[in-house]
Amino acid sequence: MTSIPQHEALAEAYQGITAVVGDLDDHDLQRPTRCRGWLVADLLFHVLCDAQRALVALASPAAGPPDVDDVTYWRAFTPGGDDDGARHAWWARRSAAAFDRPSGVVRLWSDTAPAAVRAATVADPSGHVTTQGHVLRVSDLLATLSTEAVIHHLDLLLDLPDAPPPGPLATRVAVTTMDGLLSDEAVRPAGWDDHEYLLKATGRLPLSDRDRLELGEVAGWFPLLG
Repeated sequence: MTSIPQHEALAEAYQGITAVVGDLDDHDLQRPTRCRGWLVADLLFHVLCDAQRALVALASPAAGPPDVDDVTYWRAFTPGGDDDGARHAWWARRSAAAFDRPSGVVRLWSDTAPAAVRAATVADPSGHVTTQGHVLRVSDLLATLSTEAVIHHLDLLLDLPDAPPPGPLATRVAVTTMDGLLSDEAVRPAGWDDHEYLLKATGRLPLSDRDRLELGEVAGWFPLLG
């Protein structure tokens, strides 16, 4: 991972999501997203679960050494519609629907996300924690959380075109992750900005014929992350 202060990137990533959803009414929280079957409130609940997991992980020290880093962590999440992913998608949607109103998810997010950031800020970045059956350095854990938050921030914008995009520091972390999932020799097409890169690297947008021509054999690697 780069020398980016990972707690600062996570703070920016989570504040970015809050900027999108914080003032939405119950109607707008039921707008569609780029995630199949998920409304804004459903997707926010999924990211909320990540913030809760961050709190647990940061209070779950491990002796080390790490078995994955900020890039190799993602190799277990292969693209495609597996049964586990479909079950989680359905569970998240039903869980979000259990709130009295969609704005209830926003209130819980607004309490939980800052707490996760505070825990990340005081954690030793060189320490080790455990989450999802893996041991990671704290800095790498925070990078994975920022990467997921940035990608889902972009997912939220599908039907909210006037909402603010992810911030530059958090976006840089997500881009660095995608670069790590590519081969060292691969170069992304020059015409892609960072957000287009992230959307195409995660299969949110299809590769065009020109993209495939510029990528060559590397096009077969896409999507890099599901």
